[in-house]
Amino acid sequence: MSEQAALRPGRGRRPAAAVRQAILAAATELLFEHGLAAVTFEKVAARAGASKMTLYKWWPSPGALALDGYFTAVEQTLAFPDTGDIERDLTSQLHAFVRLLTERPAGRVIAELVGAAQTDPDLAAAIAQRYTRPRRALAVDRLTRAQRAGQVRAELDPEVVVDQLWGACYHRLLLPDLPIDAGFADALVRNLITGIRP
Repeated sequence: MSEQAALRPGRGRRPAAAVRQAILAAATELLFEHGLAAVTFEKVAARAGASKMTLYKWWPSPGALALDGYFTAVEQTLAFPDTGDIERDLTSQLHAFVRLLTERPAGRVIAELVGAAQTDPDLAAAIAQRYTRPRRALAVDRLTRAQRAGQVRAELDPEVVVDQLWGACYHRLLLPDLPIDAGFADALVRNLITGIRP
């Protein structure tokens, strides 16, 4: 579909926000249906009824667009709760993350994105800016509040805790020898909270 098809009779062109939403929806559909290779500017533009020039203006590469589509789709699922109980909140968030990776094509998609980022600097930058840094900041903020509330040790490094918990999930996702499930999430939090000393 050409950009002319995106015109609304009597109303002019769609607002930029509506065009962006249509582009992200089209990219997300292609990504989840067919994988990263299907997300090209040509295919997304055709499905969204936008011009390829618009996509080139807003995203440095199809991979960066795919990442934005992925993040838009999963952002609410990966929100971090704060019930006042850090163990409960870590467990709840890890359960949501595990479900996302195992009950939808999201696990396959993020594995593809991480793999492609190794040779695509634009995608690597987009993952850091739009996905890993914001998500890490949410977890670090929640752990820091737990420190202030006396729920975890003051000398605890929240950044390392994030690597211990979510890094372990990514490890099993990218090296799929052992399952990722709620039991694994529970064990991660339990081992963190109680420690490994007898």
